[in-house]
Amino acid sequence: MGADGAHLLIDQRLVAVVATYNRRAEVQETVARLLDEPCVGIVVVDNGSTDGTREWLKAQTSARVVPVFSQTNLGGAGGFELGMQVAQDTFDPDWVVVMDDDARPYPGAFGDFSDVTQEQWDVLAAAVYYPDGHICEMNRPSRNPFWHGAEFAKTCLGVCLGQGRKGFHVPDQAYGVQMTLPVDAASFVGMFISRRVMERIGKPDGKLFIYGDDVSYSLRARKAGFRIGFAPKIRFEHACSTFAQKKTYTPYWKVYYNYRNGLITYREAAGWLFPVVVPVFLLKWVLNGRHYGADKGIFYRLLWRAIKDGFANRRDLEHADLLALVKALEQRP
Repeated sequence: MGADGAHLLIDQRLVAVVATYNRRAEVQETVARLLDEPCVGIVVVDNGSTDGTREWLKAQTSARVVPVFSQTNLGGAGGFELGMQVAQDTFDPDWVVVMDDDARPYPGAFGDFSDVTQEQWDVLAAAVYYPDGHICEMNRPSRNPFWHGAEFAKTCLGVCLGQGRKGFHVPDQAYGVQMTLPVDAASFVGMFISRRVMERIGKPDGKLFIYGDDVSYSLRARKAGFRIGFAPKIRFEHACSTFAQKKTYTPYWKVYYNYRNGLITYREAAGWLFPVVVPVFLLKWVLNGRHYGADKGIFYRLLWRAIKDGFANRRDLEHADLLALVKALEQRP
């Protein structure tokens, strides 16, 4: 494939949306892979890159590639919000599929998407793997344990054993079956979103910047009555660093987004149980400060700001202002 008419192979208008920032080599590979897939358009949102990404995007000759240039870094969430709006305005698609700049479909993945019975699902989540073929942990779909008794019990047991994720994320065995399985949350790597979902609940909340925007959007879709399916037949690659239980977040501005957005998404997931479970998370987060050594003062100040804004559901802190706050904290004696 690779010709601009490749999209005729599927019967619904599919548009890919990619958010990128200063990763020219990665986005080049992703766009090349997408041009070999049957989609009507490829919207690439550049978040103010300074590494030559903009110049490369401007030089693209395929009519299917639509670059969008932001003057500021909107983060992944803001990039997806803007990109989905441009996709709707430009192509009027039946479906959009979103991905990071270092994530891309396996060859033939969009044809596999077409093979899945789309009428039964409103959102489809791909199976995401590292380049070495192992399952990408950060992109593993999940069930909301607060909505399902079995998952809630397994999660509580897992927390006691230090393996809480296993209680509500889909197991390894689910990746080896052909059937599409119901889930409640998925990542913005290989998430296929139907027109009816976008028309009903809109786009991702760009104010989240990074972390939790995909879970928040998934939960909104489920609460609106839409069906999300994990389709292991559709495969994506994510060339990110191998997932590990991170002890610290660097640069430090990521601390704020991780914990503020964590509170926001936990409230959306837990509902009336939020006041019951939130002390557990807060205690764990406070204890994380011990991993920051001499910089634990910076961590605790950012954590405190994140907790205040998270409880207040405040999403209006500009990224530039957060960077200035972190810089001021780092310069304090």
